[in-house]
Amino acid sequence: MTLAEWNKLIMPDGPGVYLWKQGSSVLYVGKATSLRDRVRSYFSDDLIQTRGPRIIDMVTKADSIEWRETDSVLEALIFEANLIKEYTPFYNVKEKDDRSFNYVVITDEAFPRVVVMRGRVLDIEIGKGLKVKNIFGPFTNGGALREAIRIMRRMFPFLDATVLARDAREFYKQIGLTPETATESARTEYLENIRHIRLFFEGKKGEVIRLLTERMHEHAQALEFERAHEIKKRIFALEHIRDVSLVKEDIQSLGVQVDEKVDSVRIEAYDTAHISGTEGVSVMVVLSGGEPLKSQYRKFKLDASIGNNDIESLRSVLMRRFSHDEWRLPKIIVIDGGETQRNVAMDIVREYAPRVLVVSVVKDKKHKPKGIVGDSGVVAEFKKDILLANAEAHRFALAYHRKRRYMSVSVLRKKVQKKKLSKDK
Repeated sequence: MTLAEWNKLIMPDGPGVYLWKQGSSVLYVGKATSLRDRVRSYFSDDLIQTRGPRIIDMVTKADSIEWRETDSVLEALIFEANLIKEYTPFYNVKEKDDRSFNYVVITDEAFPRVVVMRGRVLDIEIGKGLKVKNIFGPFTNGGALREAIRIMRRMFPFLDATVLARDAREFYKQIGLTPETATESARTEYLENIRHIRLFFEGKKGEVIRLLTERMHEHAQALEFERAHEIKKRIFALEHIRDVSLVKEDIQSLGVQVDEKVDSVRIEAYDTAHISGTEGVSVMVVLSGGEPLKSQYRKFKLDASIGNNDIESLRSVLMRRFSHDEWRLPKIIVIDGGETQRNVAMDIVREYAPRVLVVSVVKDKKHKPKGIVGDSGVVAEFKKDILLANAEAHRFALAYHRKRRYMSVSVLRKKVQKKKLSKDK
């Protein structure tokens, strides 16, 4: 599709989903806060610099665009996932492992939980005996999905993985994010919440509003005006979804921060932390114009099977990074290590983003920088920023790993205390 053809289209300025097509085939599905602005971005002069070769290839092959408006960005996010599942568009799933996508799972229990899992984790949990009632997805943007879940939970409180501990459940109950579960009537009401969540993720918001309206009238006729008013507030929330956080997430998903200039030099640095191969994590930090953009920092939990294999850790995190076509591409990627690590990174970069440059920071025995491997001109021009990005990645990785270790120790301590109390009884 050409720019001239695009200019003839009259696209809305509101949220929705768009489908790039070649004939009757759907090549790519995306969501947008503003359909007009998002699709226009595919015809910008800097598309080659800001998007990967797969997106360039997709735009070249497409001959038409379809779009469907939604009432909110939240609904666009869900609609996008449903369309990806329906059409499996080539440029949404090309060279990606389905198990790396995010899914919303409703468990099959007396009080079902609503949890977000990556496909690979879901496979493992099902293998361990997890009973599943519904699975929604795939969702390509984990950050946006987490924001969506937060919005949904304020309207329809539910149980998730974090409220299994007794103290956590009480805390979430006090702030209105977990419902009562002590009585049979409470279970009936809770299952209604789960039904509404399921319908919403199926794209049936109208059906949810209809059911709530019927229930509101029933309470009003029974002179239960307080309950009727509570349901009225839910209906209002559904009809006027305040997804400001999702709007922000959608803007950032392009890889361009509100205060980041598109023509500024973007540098991404990666680092890994673990203890003898356990609790492994990796991080990505971003500098733009020499300044850290902390809102774009990303955390990655590493598969336990990787252990202390730094090469596989690096390969894993870069593959996951480049699975996000919606993130702006950097000019420079900074990693720890020597030529071996740099060669691994360059192999991946050549496949997904051949214009991106890779440099590696070599450390001495005290883990202090002693040299930078890479294009001499790039190193000379951006040495200060490269070292800053590397140091910031190291700091962020250690902080994230420390938090993960603390959480693991806390969980283990609680299990030991619970086991001890059981023995004492």
